Amino acid sequence: MKLDILQWKEDLTRFVWPENISALPWWRLPLTRVLQVIFALIRDLLDGQLTLRAMSLVYTTLLSLVPLLALTFSVLKGFGVHNQLEPMLLNFLAPLGDKGAEIAANIVGFVENIKVGVLGALGLGMLVYTVISLLHKIEQSFNYTWHIKESRPIGQRFSEYLSVILVGPLLIFSAIGLTASMMSSSLVQGMAAIPVLGIIVSVAGNLIPYMFVIAAFTFVYIFIPNTKVSFFAALVGGIVSGFLWETVGLIFGSFAAGATNYTAVYSGFAILILFMIWLFISWLILLLGASIAFYTQHPQHLGLDRGEVTLSARTFEKIALLTMFYIGRHHYRQQSDWTLDDLTHWLGTPQNVTEIVLKRLHDSGLLIHTSEETPVYVPSTDMENMPIKQLLDVVRASGESGSFDSGQLPSEVAVEQLLADVDQSVAKGLQKRTLKDVVISAGD
Repeated sequence: MKLDILQWKEDLTRFVWPENISALPWWRLPLTRVLQVIFALIRDLLDGQLTLRAMSLVYTTLLSLVPLLALTFSVLKGFGVHNQLEPMLLNFLAPLGDKGAEIAANIVGFVENIKVGVLGALGLGMLVYTVISLLHKIEQSFNYTWHIKESRPIGQRFSEYLSVILVGPLLIFSAIGLTASMMSSSLVQGMAAIPVLGIIVSVAGNLIPYMFVIAAFTFVYIFIPNTKVSFFAALVGGIVSGFLWETVGLIFGSFAAGATNYTAVYSGFAILILFMIWLFISWLILLLGASIAFYTQHPQHLGLDRGEVTLSARTFEKIALLTMFYIGRHHYRQQSDWTLDDLTHWLGTPQNVTEIVLKRLHDSGLLIHTSEETPVYVPSTDMENMPIKQLLDVVRASGESGSFDSGQLPSEVAVEQLLADVDQSVAKGLQKRTLKDVVISAGD
């Protein structure tokens, strides 16, 4: 029996993780990718980081929800559509049933009591800071999913976050209003009276809420991570998470309607507890959708281990030399400069590996990059002034901790002589070759 289970696990592993996925028939490739993504999502959930970050976002949301809605309310009030704020909250809290309506009314009451005009400079600044902190926390969670170490610079955060907070609600409510006008128009009503077209109109009306949620999720997946996310990957994540959110909302609504035990045990706190549970589920679904978008764009991360990739010295050295070679060759030929995504695709390495290599080369002074939203990388000096031996020395020394390096190790004459002999052999073998020599020798 034990052997049968082991054989079954081995067969399943080979089916989900074939040795050569490109050789699979056309009908099996999508199925294999879907199974791999499901496996990766289960692995990420068991890892605990997604649930931990979802819980953290619940706490941050509770602190920032009223200030966020206050800013949104102020913008919408300027355009005379602030009355749409409560229906939006009711839609989000619909799974809570009557309790959702009570929570929405309380939140709107809090928001209406905040008078932005009388807060003063300090109060307004704290209001904006609280909202920015919420969006920054969301970005950090998305960056974790996308294996990104650095968040947006603080100046970029204020400009981009505030633009979304101020312009986003207008676009959302404009789209909702336009859709509502179209659905209530005489033309659509006339089409609904026709038997066949009436079914189509009815189905379209039922799908519109899903479409709005999918569009919102897709926008979040494109905008929030501090990296370039393809529209297709974001759309796939938005479709899955959007349908999941709407479906789980229906299930949770049934649960909340029958949760009389919570009211009996927790009394008035039952509403808050259900609200926090629904917030947690919503954030977890949003983070799962971000993972789906990430794996769609970077299928090379669909491995059996999610942890950080550990590079051997030899592998890191080769990736660093290839990176310098490709960047140097494009620069020499005056072709388009390399970006992180381009190098990741060309090298076939996980994005976080390429990012680590580029960061070390940049910190070592071998590369410079532009300050654009999507930076490009070029050699820091003329390539004829960049000996390969020096490049190797910098690559080998990169990543050493300032608190501990090779100079603090015991000094033994025999070992020091051996290392010096190795350096002399490498220098002699390279014969003062430069990066430009290597690029030219590669030809076309």
